[in-house]
Amino acid sequence: MTYKGKYAVKDKKKYVGDPDKVVYRSLWERQTFRWVENQPHIIEWGSEEVVVPYICETDRKVHRYFIDLYFKTADGKKYLIEIKPAKETKPPKKPSRQTKRYLSEALTYVKNQSKWKAAHKFAQENGATFQVWTEDTLKSLGIKIISPRAAKPKKK
Repeated sequence: MTYKGKYAVKDKKKYVGDPDKVVYRSLWERQTFRWVENQPHIIEWGSEEVVVPYICETDRKVHRYFIDLYFKTADGKKYLIEIKPAKETKPPKKPSRQTKRYLSEALTYVKNQSKWKAAHKFAQENGATFQVWTEDTLKSLGIKIISPRAAKPKKK
């Protein structure tokens, strides 16, 4: 089950973009948004406000990559952050026979690599740093990891 929802920005002056249209697409993103808002050294931030064009190696077509998180610190450093499970940052293990699941994971891995290559270049050209944050990164920053099993889905 995918957890997504609307994020209520606390400090709207700190948000770059429309603070009433912030969506988290995972519980990790939601927790990271909370963390960013509570960091006094982060002076501005945005979610999916930075868009990077990229050519995907799977179809050789131009696509648009919406970066999960942008933030700027008080010392002027800018960061572009992708939040992903560590397992999605590595190529999938090839099974003895090709399954639909393996093919899907392989395509996703290639697509992510295409996005991240373009994001690194974009960040360099715009005086920023691109990073992929996994659950290990989040834990090291003190961001509480909530598993989907532990979260209760909202009642409709």
